[in-house]
Formats: sequence, structure tokens, C-alpha cells
Amino acid sequence: MKIVQAAQFDLRRDVEYGSEEQVAIVKRIVGDIKAEGDAALLRYTESLDHTKLEASQLRVTDAELQAAYSRVEPSFIEAIAAAAANIRAFHERQKRNSWMDLQPDGSLLGQIIRPLRRVGVYVPGGKAAYPSSVLMNVIPAQVAGVPEIVMVTPPATGGREGIDPYILVAAAEAGVNEMYRVGGAQAIAALAYGTDSIERVDKICGPGNIYVALAKREVYGLVDIDSLAGPSEIVVLADETADPEYVAADLLSQAEHDELASAILVTTSERVAEYVSAEVERQLSLLPRENIARASIENYGAIIVTGSLEEGIAVVNRLAPEHLEVMVQNPVDCLGLIENAGAIFLGPYSSEPVGDYFAGPNHIIPTNGTARFASPVDVDDFIKKSSLIQYSKQALLANAATIMELARREGLEGHARAIEVRVNKEGAARRAD
Repeated sequence: MKIVQAAQFDLRRDVEYGSEEQVAIVKRIVGDIKAEGDAALLRYTESLDHTKLEASQLRVTDAELQAAYSRVEPSFIEAIAAAAANIRAFHERQKRNSWMDLQPDGSLLGQIIRPLRRVGVYVPGGKAAYPSSVLMNVIPAQVAGVPEIVMVTPPATGGREGIDPYILVAAAEAGVNEMYRVGGAQAIAALAYGTDSIERVDKICGPGNIYVALAKREVYGLVDIDSLAGPSEIVVLADETADPEYVAADLLSQAEHDELASAILVTTSERVAEYVSAEVERQLSLLPRENIARASIENYGAIIVTGSLEEGIAVVNRLAPEHLEVMVQNPVDCLGLIENAGAIFLGPYSSEPVGDYFAGPNHIIPTNGTARFASPVDVDDFIKKSSLIQYSKQALLANAATIMELARREGLEGHARAIEVRVNKEGAARRAD
């Protein structure tokens, strides 16, 4: 890995919005699904996913789910169940309640919390299948109280055998009972607009390739979406006490995701910088996904040497990483200074994969510097809020002049008169009495 000084480093990662050709392709696919429904969905499934289906074959059957259980190891079922329990317990603590506040003047103000009715979860099937992402999308929605959760995934994530059985088992363990074998932009459009076979949803979440991301952007506004996620990122903040072997392994744990992933070490120690650089090279040669990880390290990896821990934290806040590992002597002491990070892992035993799979916090985290203003997926992503206002006569009359003043200052006489008519009528009633 290249070693640079903080002042020399600039990670420019433009958000992937797709080429003009890709945007045009997605617009055509989305338009066709909107206009033709199942007919277009089946046509694109055959041409793009090389799988010919009838409409009756789109939905995954209970028999297929049972068959999937027979194709995975019992140890996997135990592991996914344990992870699901941890994820559920963590997200249960995020639940909100509706509230109402009765004012002294008899008015009632409040907020009503309701779950979304129907959510679509996209599960990719490109370079790797990610059963853990099924849990991270589905469980917060369940905790929020969403009654209908539907999953879509490409028809051949598991090769010739169809959908990857680990994805199906993860979905079943999470409690999903409505799944369809469709992928790509066509699946996103089907969730957004609905077809004869797939009912439309209120929100679409889950990662995917550039065509999936562009399709989510295309339908946003008709439905809600989680985000337009970029490649994975990790920053390790380390001092002279950090173990170079641990640091290198954790950097590579993200670099193996994608050639566009970024893995950065920020350290106060020249010695740690040199050891980690050598250790990354040694471990790279042992990785099954060496080619992917090496491209990531060469193009988007770096070791930044800073003059102090405070300077290192300033670099971290500028990068606003998706994942931040703090491997310093007293990691908790840094928390008050860290402003921008999607997930923070403290100490040498909080390796990033602990969060990816098992600890409980969500692993769907803002990327590409958006941790400056965005947060990990949580229960709030699957609820909606309604404000509640019940003004009493006393409150309206007491505040009418103020409300009318504000309305007229904005040139909205109709707003003012809606208040004035009540004031006049109540005044007339009092005079009559």
C-alpha cells in the first residue's frame, strides 16, 4: 500500500450515476414494466437473466424453500438464527411510540407513528450472495411493524440450480414468506409500479449493481428508497499500539468486496505504517478474491501518516467513512472527537466483520462520505409519522391575531380569512349571548 502524508492525500470518489447509455437502458426498462407489467418483466428476465419463466413461476414456492433447507449446512442455519436474534434485539431498542400532549388551554398536540404497509427488499446475486443483507433489511422492517415484506432476487443467484439456497434460508429464517425470482432494473420497476403478479410496495431497500441503483433513482418519489449506496469503505485509525496483522486483515476484509472499495489506514506511527504495508501484501497473496482486493488496494487504498492523533481524527472526519475502526491505546477517549462515521468499532477485537454479521447494529451504512449527514438503516426507515393537532376554541381565539399576521405577511389572505371567519363568528355568538 502507498504511504502518504495527510496533506498529500485526497480521495476523490465521484458518485456512480451511470453513463448516458446505462441511464437510457434503465429508463426504457422501467417504462416498459410500467406499461406492460408481467409481459415486460418476463421478457427482460429471459433476455437479461437468461431464464425463461411463465408468470406462474415468478413466485418462490414453499416446496422450494424446504428444498433450500436441505441444501445448506445445519451450522449455517444455526449461525443465521443466532445473528437474526442479535439483530432483532438491537433494533427493538430503536422502536418509537406515538405520543399526545394535552395543553393547559385544552388543545391536543401529538405525533402518530405507523409502519409502512408494504416494503420490497432487493437481494443481489452478482459477484457474491449476501444472506446477511437479507437480515439487515428485513428485521428492522419487521420490528417497525411492517405487515408485508416482499423479497426479489435474480433467478439464478445459485447458478443452474436457481436462487442461492443460503439466500432463501436467510429470508425464511427472517420471516419473509413472499419472494420472487426477478432481478435488475426490471425487479425495481415491478416493485414500484406493480404487475399482475407482484403488488406494488411503499418502499424499496437493498443493494444492487449500477442498473439497480439507477432504477431506484428513477422510481424515487413514486416510492421511497433506502439510499443510492456506493462501494464499501473502511478507515482504520491506529497508533503505535495497533497490531499490524489485525489492521491489514481488516483493511482487506473490505477491499475484497469490490474493485471500487476503499481501504485506508490513518496512523500516527511510521513503524505501523510500514509493517501494515508489508502485511497487506503478504495477506493479499493468500486471499481467494486476490484480484478484486488488489485492484481496490492499488486504486483506492492508502496509508496516511499524521503527526498526532488529533490530526488523524480530523482526517477521519473529512473522509466520513462507512466503517471506522479505532485501534489506539484508549479508543473510547476518541469518541467525543469523531463526528463523521457510519459505524464505529472500538479496540482490537471489534473487527468490522463482527458488525457485518453478528453484533446486532445494521451493516447497511452510508457510503461515499455521506456519513456527514446520513445514518445506518434502522427502524425509523420503515415508519411514517403523522402530526396531530386539535386546537380548542380558547387556543384559537387567543392566537388568532398572530396566525393572521403571519399569513398576511406571506400574502396569503385566504389563510388569514380561514381564521378570521371563526373569530368573527365566535364574537357574534358572544354578543348574542
